[in-house]
Amino acid sequence: MSHNNNGTPTTGFLPAKSWRHFVAGGLGGMCGAIVTSPFDVVKTRLQSSLFREGHAAIGVMANGSGGALLHGPRHGGLLWNFVETGHILRDIYRDESPRALFKGLGPTLIGVIPARSINFYTYGNGKVIIANTFNEGRENSFVHLSAAALAGIVTGSVTNPIWVVKTRMQLSASQLVTGIPQSRRGGIGGSWLCIQKIFRDEGIKGFYKGLSASYLGVTEGTIQWVLYERLKKMTVNTEGKGGAMEWLGMIGSAGTAKCVASLVSYPHEVLRTRLREPRVNGVIKYTGLWQTLRLIIAEEGVKSLYGGLSAHLMRVVPNAAVMFFIYEGILRW
Repeated sequence: MSHNNNGTPTTGFLPAKSWRHFVAGGLGGMCGAIVTSPFDVVKTRLQSSLFREGHAAIGVMANGSGGALLHGPRHGGLLWNFVETGHILRDIYRDESPRALFKGLGPTLIGVIPARSINFYTYGNGKVIIANTFNEGRENSFVHLSAAALAGIVTGSVTNPIWVVKTRMQLSASQLVTGIPQSRRGGIGGSWLCIQKIFRDEGIKGFYKGLSASYLGVTEGTIQWVLYERLKKMTVNTEGKGGAMEWLGMIGSAGTAKCVASLVSYPHEVLRTRLREPRVNGVIKYTGLWQTLRLIIAEEGVKSLYGGLSAHLMRVVPNAAVMFFIYEGILRW
């Protein structure tokens, strides 16, 4: 067994105990996804055109109060966006049932656990391999950036089909959108019916909708990892001592890094959701990355590229804090 310049033991090509990143990332991602699932549902709906168009034939938001909220006059300002998120959570709870706040959680967990496992595994081991290969075992921002970009591409390619199913299920306010009966719309059964419908209507290609936007979103993961590593170094005086300040520093670093990365790269989330929308009356409205971008700006304005941002931040910032807390804890344990 040998060590790199950071003291990380290595055995051959991969670092020793490289599996720890896989396990820690999966558990962290699972806990974060469960805690913040309701905000994920709201974010997906706010990003989607299906909940902005009041077409009665589609049956989206069959409920009057929910439809009035989403299709009525929109107030300005960031504060209103957070208030609106609260209203939508209330209306989903009241008009669709508490379970509706966790729509798509099955596919989310099925996706999050391997996605976070793959991402943390690729990044955690990738930065060691890249540092050993190109920088004499020393980590720096270039090493972190390269490892983060690689992790994002690998993760997006492997897990895209799962996110397509999750998005379709979260948009399923009516049977007319998904073709899935109300009684079967939750859990594994609903997920399997959704998978069958996508395969029947769109073929294998249907499961890779939004992949181009996911690759565009690699910038978010890259910014997040690089910024997290830099911010974590600011707690260098407490690092390794196991005190409360060290853990607070890591949680704060994770939340801040995710917040900044999300603000910078958020439009790709909206593009990805639109590309994954189901057919409406047999028509696919959004067919490609640039076509979707141009169409959204032409029809709804640039502001729509930030639809659901408040719900997204309310989800991803605590999600990142929980996820990295568990990840770092398991690695040390």
